[in-house]
Amino acid sequence: MIVAIALDLGSTSIKAGLLDQHGNLSGIVSQPVPVVLGVGGRYESDASAYAEISQQVLARCVKALPPAQAKILPPLGLCSQRSSFVIWDRATGTPVTPLISWQDNRGAQSCEELQAEESTITELTGLRLTPYFFAPKLRTMLNEHPQWRENLCSGVWMVGTLDTFLIWQWSAGDQHITDVSMAARTLLLDIHTQTWSTELCRIFDIPMAILPQIKASVGININLNNGLILQASLGDQTAALFASVGEQSNIALVNLGTGGFVIRYVAEVPKSSTGYLYTLAYQDAQLQSHFAIEGTLNSIAAALASYPVAECKLSSFAQTETLCIAEPSGIGAPYFRREIGLKFSQEVEALSPEETACLLLEAIIFRVVRIVEEFHSAAPISCVYLSGGLSELSSLQQGLALCLPCDIFRLQQHESSLQGAAMLATGLKSQRVTEIEKIQPAIINQALQQKYLRWKDWLDGLLNA
Repeated sequence: MIVAIALDLGSTSIKAGLLDQHGNLSGIVSQPVPVVLGVGGRYESDASAYAEISQQVLARCVKALPPAQAKILPPLGLCSQRSSFVIWDRATGTPVTPLISWQDNRGAQSCEELQAEESTITELTGLRLTPYFFAPKLRTMLNEHPQWRENLCSGVWMVGTLDTFLIWQWSAGDQHITDVSMAARTLLLDIHTQTWSTELCRIFDIPMAILPQIKASVGININLNNGLILQASLGDQTAALFASVGEQSNIALVNLGTGGFVIRYVAEVPKSSTGYLYTLAYQDAQLQSHFAIEGTLNSIAAALASYPVAECKLSSFAQTETLCIAEPSGIGAPYFRREIGLKFSQEVEALSPEETACLLLEAIIFRVVRIVEEFHSAAPISCVYLSGGLSELSSLQQGLALCLPCDIFRLQQHESSLQGAAMLATGLKSQRVTEIEKIQPAIINQALQQKYLRWKDWLDGLLNA
């Protein structure tokens, strides 16, 4: 029996799937997103095309329902890429801007101008002041186009993250909402009160009245014009966290794909900054908030794209003294240093492509291990779950297993974001995943373990320079 439908609004593809009462996904439909054009640090795509493809994917998935369930449709769970947003015309629903990607860098000027406010921003949001988020980008755009502010304040235009735009479209303009997990990634939400912050809106000069209403992530209960009832909506990474580890705070999830992240639940958000991202993962139907801490690796797939990483073996690691950072767009949380990106400790022109590939993989391994070590020192981690496209690389798996302070398991399940959104939509309790494979190093490469210690000292030197 199908108990829920899920839609995943990703950065590279849009997917939908059906969840049965045992927590298994089937009938998965996927289409690529509209082309994202990246020019001069601006990353944009066609918001209308994105909405059309999303509707097509969802419709195809609904058609795959058993005939007995075609008349009474299961609830819908939605998960979305975080921080991408659009401005649209209220009367027509037509976008007046492209879909501005989370990757877009036009908020950099705002971040430079608001440096003096960073400690206040971090204290209220749990996040760092970076162009990644919604508020710096929108501030820059409103400053560049004063008429836009007037149109938004008068209600002629509307603004919201991708989830808000689609829910508004599919509710015939009746619902201008977002959930608390998506709001928590805007730099405008007070993570302690779970409400839009007057102080943050003042800092970014964004009128609070133009922002959507905040809802809990679960129990939304909105009728959509496609016949579905939206019951859950949240960010994609925390949907994956819920599907993978449930509510177990002693397990960390490592996802390595286009970028990478290490995430685990925490009991509360600290008052002083650690550099890591603290976020409101989701809010359940009882209005209980679940918080998480996150470390990030930026654009690692781009760093690896030109190299034969599949040829690397555990025994190939630590064959040179060269150290590396493998994040072309700048090293991510907890450091957020754009000037430290794709960097080697010495010249690498004489190295073979395979040797360079090993250095890049070492850098990814070491960054993950350091994040996990710091999470573990704050509160013990019993094990790590590994997921994402890069997790299929055997050398990467084994390098992590060799250097991590706890056991590591590779998740066999796929589409965890879809699964988490669907489970939350139907109220299906998440349980500890059983489809896992423990990763055991084929050999003991002590040189890699020793190189990790040297890498930590080198990185500290770069950060303190």
